[in-house]
Amino acid sequence: MITFKNSPMTRMKTDEEVIESLFSKEERLETYPSIPEFYNDQEIFITGGSGFIGKVLIEKLLRSCPGIKTIYILLRPKKGKDIEERLNAITNLELFGPLKQHNPSVFTKLVPVEGDVTELQLGLSNNDLDKMKNVSVIFHSAASVRFDDSLRYAIMMNTRGTREIMRFAETLKNIKVVMHVSTTYSNPNRRIVEEEVHSAPVDWRKAIEICEKVNDDSLNSLTQLYTGFMPNTYVFSKSLAEHVTDDYKEKLPVVIFRPSIVISAIKEPLPGWVDNFNGPVGLLVGSGIGIVRTMYSNPDNRCDFLPVDLCVKAMIIAAWKKGVEQTNSIPVYNCASYNVATLKIQQIIDIGKCLCALTPLDNMLFIPGGHITKNRYSNYVKMIFYQLLPALIIDGILKLKGHKPFMTKIQRKIYEANLALKYFVMNEWIFKNDNFLTLCYKVKLTDIKDFDYSDSLNHDAILYMRIAMRGVRKYLIHDNLDNDEKNRMKYKFLKVIHTILCSIPYILLYYVLKLLFDKFWTQ
Repeated sequence: MITFKNSPMTRMKTDEEVIESLFSKEERLETYPSIPEFYNDQEIFITGGSGFIGKVLIEKLLRSCPGIKTIYILLRPKKGKDIEERLNAITNLELFGPLKQHNPSVFTKLVPVEGDVTELQLGLSNNDLDKMKNVSVIFHSAASVRFDDSLRYAIMMNTRGTREIMRFAETLKNIKVVMHVSTTYSNPNRRIVEEEVHSAPVDWRKAIEICEKVNDDSLNSLTQLYTGFMPNTYVFSKSLAEHVTDDYKEKLPVVIFRPSIVISAIKEPLPGWVDNFNGPVGLLVGSGIGIVRTMYSNPDNRCDFLPVDLCVKAMIIAAWKKGVEQTNSIPVYNCASYNVATLKIQQIIDIGKCLCALTPLDNMLFIPGGHITKNRYSNYVKMIFYQLLPALIIDGILKLKGHKPFMTKIQRKIYEANLALKYFVMNEWIFKNDNFLTLCYKVKLTDIKDFDYSDSLNHDAILYMRIAMRGVRKYLIHDNLDNDEKNRMKYKFLKVIHTILCSIPYILLYYVLKLLFDKFWTQ
């Protein structure tokens, strides 16, 4: 059901009734083809299809727009697997399980093409270029999201790769939409990010030219100065990619779509489905296992995150809207939860502690917990005593037993991740999202069932975190969900141990004070 804050209703209305009463036919684009009709018989090209968003996008298109003719997926051989094997690995995920049961023949529409976004012409062969000459919709979501990439690689992947997508799109006679998937953090120097293309840090053409010609040593030494001291090369290169897209708006029907932090599915096709530890998910797992005891951040900062299925629905609608309207403007969507369902970082930690007490994780090493501090020195001391020293002790025991140590390595990664995220967890942004919030109300009444996401926007945060945590246990760390009672007993045991260990310093302090008191009092 769609609900509107501060809007009393005498009875619960259906989604169709609410939308019909608030939006005219023109506003709802009722006169245009429905979303499945628009995608019928279309050939679609997706980059980043092996990524988190890309996988869910492919599944949703196949499930809700079964009339699609072909979906070409750009893949490169990796870790000894060719592109066919990589595509099979993707479609064999549990994510595609329900679709395989209900419509297995639809997978014949998936066609892998070998290429690489970092290469000129996307690394595509002439044969593949000819094969894709009738592509009409492009979803460009491929990107390197690593914060420590060299400037050269980030520019080649995220900026020049976007230019190559635009050049490819220019050759397509039937092109209807080119969607560039960016990020809400592409303008980190602005505390309020509007749904528009902001000023460029540098000229993207010059940036590409420099990275193509200048040697690595010179580039690495000049990175901070050239990027304007942006937090990392990722946001710098993604910012430039938006300007690549903007400069093609007169030639191509382009859209800029900016997701914030995208995490577990809330509903479709599997509640809680996730394939990475990004954002709050990693925080929940680290605290739940007991290996994250301290974090350098502002506990009052709001964390902007959204379910991946909501994000993908909005992408499909935004592409449809651009395709049917065919305007010359460049729509920008901040796919963000601002003013809808944000949580403070401290709230995420508190919810995580409660959830881990109710349904503890199988691999729990210590009692779930952790604290957030804005004092980096306090964080450093706590990290040494609460995380590093226990890790060294555990690794020492593992070595004595002939096992491979791993805890110190994990703690090093946690520390490096905290350093990389420092700028983002210590600052807060307002992502204006009016275009995104009203996007789902533009669809035809017949499309509401499959594409409305307003109810997901107004989700219960605690319920969603429970769904996300269960998804993490099932799809990421592969816990045995039948072990809950056994894990609760383990939790109680670890809580006793934790209480005893926490009491030791106070007991020692008591005896020291008693000793001093007895000594000086008797004198």
